[in-house]
Amino acid sequence: ADFSVGKKLQLPTYRDSLTERGTVQMLTVSREVALEVQSLTTVLGSCLRNVICQSIVLFEDLLVSTTLPLDDTLNLYTYAILRLTPSALSSNGNSWSYLRKGGYVNADTTLSSANGAAAAERYNSRSRDTSPGGQNQMHHNFRPLQREKLSKGKDGFVAADFATTEIRGAVPLNPILWFHQAEERMYLCVYQHKNLTILLVIPASSLINGEEGIAHVKRHLLENASQNIVTVEQKLSRGWGGENAYHVGGYRYILSDPNRKVSRASPPGKVITLSKDSLLALNRLRGEIDLEKSRAKRSDPTHDKDYEVCIRAKNNAWIIAKISRGKELYMAIEKGGETLLYASTAVEKFSNRYCEGAFSAD
Repeated sequence: ADFSVGKKLQLPTYRDSLTERGTVQMLTVSREVALEVQSLTTVLGSCLRNVICQSIVLFEDLLVSTTLPLDDTLNLYTYAILRLTPSALSSNGNSWSYLRKGGYVNADTTLSSANGAAAAERYNSRSRDTSPGGQNQMHHNFRPLQREKLSKGKDGFVAADFATTEIRGAVPLNPILWFHQAEERMYLCVYQHKNLTILLVIPASSLINGEEGIAHVKRHLLENASQNIVTVEQKLSRGWGGENAYHVGGYRYILSDPNRKVSRASPPGKVITLSKDSLLALNRLRGEIDLEKSRAKRSDPTHDKDYEVCIRAKNNAWIIAKISRGKELYMAIEKGGETLLYASTAVEKFSNRYCEGAFSAD
């Protein structure tokens, strides 16, 4: 069901095979940039005078910052990289068309729907409105995310739908979602500047006039946060190494922290250079480790068990899994002529340089 889109069945591609579902991928930034991002989130939080707005900031497909709880961040992040980022909106070039409403571009993306994205799209249908009178006005209280109606305007805001009025003509509408942890309806306001995407979450109860209140929030963002947004985007772009920024020569890897729901992996463009034998062996090993973790969790739920496995694949590649203190590292090293000692040393070097020694021998 996770891969069903309409009447089509969307299967994962080879490029997406070395990923960890249910996690976010974060962008590593310098202290200087982190201070600029912090300044930006402060301005975003003050878009309403008496209410603090929550926000998520993305650069490309990577998470830069979030003020939302972990589960809400994961859901919106997953949906955003599938539907809302510039690359997602432009992923289906044949579907781009100018609407007669003018100035907005409609992108009918057909990417496969992962758990988080599906959850985000079902916020409205799976949740119960506990606000006064909510049970009688359910269809008015929620406005779902509909991927076929996502549109980006000239002002940089992404709309979920349009309403036509006699006076103002076509008016862009913002989705209204239900957040389980906060138990509250929220407006989702999406703004893009080049490769920067901002998801601004506004409590619906704080807006008396609904869409008019959202229009005020948008004006406040453009008037007070524009310079911060431009500065952050410029500094992130200058320090960005492109799609292969997190490539490590000689390694094809996936690193994850299930407790924090954060992961990092070899870029898709490098994953496709991995032989099928290596990828098959790596995925089989990940599956076996998952089974072992499930058994260990049932026998002793309070303690995480450490693992270390190194096997030789049919093509002589080294396939490695290492779990230490809750963090997980899987990798393939396709240097068949090398020894087990070489593979162990390679893991040690990777751990010390990129994982702060999390997988190094004590």
